Amino acid sequence: MTELRDLTPHVAIPLEQASRDKHQRRLLRDYLPELIGLERLLVEAPARVETRVVERVQLKAVTLPLYRIDIGTASPDAPALLLVGGVHGLERIGSQVIIAWLQSLLNRITWDQELKDLLGRIRVTLLPILNPGGMFLNQRSNPNGVDLMRNAPIEAQGRSTPFLGGQRLSRRLPWYTGTPDEGMEVENRALEGVIRELLPGRPFSLALDCHSGFGWQDQIWFPYAYRRRPMRKIASVLALKLLWEQAYPNHTYAFEPQSRHYLTHGDLWDYFYKTFNRAESGGFIPLTLEMGSWRWIRKRPRQLLRLEGFFNPMVPHRHQRVLRSHLSFIDFLLRAAANHGNWLPSAAEEPMLREAAIMHWYRDPG
Repeated sequence: MTELRDLTPHVAIPLEQASRDKHQRRLLRDYLPELIGLERLLVEAPARVETRVVERVQLKAVTLPLYRIDIGTASPDAPALLLVGGVHGLERIGSQVIIAWLQSLLNRITWDQELKDLLGRIRVTLLPILNPGGMFLNQRSNPNGVDLMRNAPIEAQGRSTPFLGGQRLSRRLPWYTGTPDEGMEVENRALEGVIRELLPGRPFSLALDCHSGFGWQDQIWFPYAYRRRPMRKIASVLALKLLWEQAYPNHTYAFEPQSRHYLTHGDLWDYFYKTFNRAESGGFIPLTLEMGSWRWIRKRPRQLLRLEGFFNPMVPHRHQRVLRSHLSFIDFLLRAAANHGNWLPSAAEEPMLREAAIMHWYRDPG
């Protein structure tokens, strides 16, 4: 099949579906319903929504496409919002949140003129299922046994948490980083290719990567995960946090650097942040949404009897609540990126905000 580039989804997606036989369709329906749901959504999407397949993951039973969806202005000097889900195959709720927001957006642009005008000023790119092979196999890692969030070429400075911070002992154990001579996995190379095409030349960009499985509370993490010192653009992160709290004062997110919890090797967003923030102009802030799955387990301990129950809400009403509860934050990021000139700190404000951020997140509690 030829590469599906620059085609409207009315052409691209049925071609991808038509290449599957009945057995493959049944397997996807049973083991990867998120992909089937995404394709159905894209078939009905307006022609202005661009869809392409940036990579395919080949398993014994089925070939799985890695979809990229682009919405909004094609201007290369507009700000951008990048949304990523499904990095860990077990954390299906991350992909489901991204797909739920996409469905909401596609429904609203049919009638919401204000939203149409906003999309005329920003580029939105989505990779809802970055690790389709891991999701199909119901495992955290990709089909090669590599944890995609421990696979970037960046090493922790200081003692990382044993095993959790990444290990090279065996791909049969969790949090396997891969080996440096093998480079990044194909899924991560596809993500890097998207970022290299999307970000350069833009005045500002935000990214949100949706995960689950850590703690009692929903958390927004930002770099770094490989060291405890603050990132260079920490003043902009604090400005974004304050903006969010002013707009939504009753939110329940904890906004923190990941290094407050543990250090890891090979963090993807540390690598991309350092790679794409070397120029003085513009800026790129990657965020990670960590949905607190321990709450779902506490309310329904029987979830522990199923592997996916550790990371996903299993009760229908709770699942629906999670899908809708994060839409406001993604909408906020969309508007914050589009209006970055109204809140990013000026050169005069940055030293004060940087000092405030260091006092807030990095001061010695002792």
